[in-house]
Amino acid sequence: MSPRSRRTSSQADRRSARHSARPASGRALGGYHLVEALIAGWRPLQRLDVDGFALLRSRGITRRANSAVAVDAPSDEASLLAAVERIEGLLAMTGEQACFRVLDAHGPETLDSLLAARGYDATGHSTLLELPLDRARTAAPHPSAEIRTGALDEDWFEAAWSLAPRDGDDARATMHDILAGTPSVQVLLRSNGNGNGDDVDDGGGGGAPVAVGRAALVEAGRGTAAILNMIAVDPQRRREGLGRAVSQTLLAIAAVQGADLALLEVEQGNAPAAALYQGLGFHPRGSYHYRKQAGAPPTPDS
Repeated sequence: MSPRSRRTSSQADRRSARHSARPASGRALGGYHLVEALIAGWRPLQRLDVDGFALLRSRGITRRANSAVAVDAPSDEASLLAAVERIEGLLAMTGEQACFRVLDAHGPETLDSLLAARGYDATGHSTLLELPLDRARTAAPHPSAEIRTGALDEDWFEAAWSLAPRDGDDARATMHDILAGTPSVQVLLRSNGNGNGDDVDDGGGGGAPVAVGRAALVEAGRGTAAILNMIAVDPQRRREGLGRAVSQTLLAIAAVQGADLALLEVEQGNAPAAALYQGLGFHPRGSYHYRKQAGAPPTPDS
């Protein structure tokens, strides 16, 4: 697909105004900057800007990288409907069905009802959490954590894939390309094999991976946001505090790297994860869900 993006002068004016009124730091992140930060934290392989929407595509792997997101979409009903129909038409050309990610904290207000009226199913309800970062108050990294910063580390990716593989054709290569798209902090904990309930490797690197996590470092207004994702723990080692150890390490290193805000997304109904992040000081920033055309095949979230 190579569609031409069409943008009205009023849309361009609104975007220009939002750029000129950038917040002083990530702590005041909202609107356009919030949406762009979320996209950058899980960067798709292809992005098409279509009538105020970012149409994200990544070979069908994860909804977050395969959906349309309103960035600066028109608010009047006729223009919004035309934009939705154009996205549907573009995807139909390649035999795909549309999926929209609808954030409650970022308009247009009528988008969800418009999609519902067109027969779109609601799925993937999630909560967006945020935490202002203060390096002076951030807990210290886990002493045995293996930490990488910057480009995607291949050893870390192997560990992450072993703990959180994805189904689908080309899933491994696609996940690799998505994760390589944004500089990040990558954290890995290994077992030392003692099996004594506290057997985390001391950094020698010889043990099996037991927990991983990632914090993508993205521009957020005039500041930097750390988008936490890919936090996974060996199912046999859950409830041992490993998820908390990885998360605290990510936050500590992200703060050192200059991030002043952390964001993450938790599926509603995942009570253990919600309790973990609430205990770390995160608080709700809003919520989102997906609207998929009826009959579309399921696509796992990230």
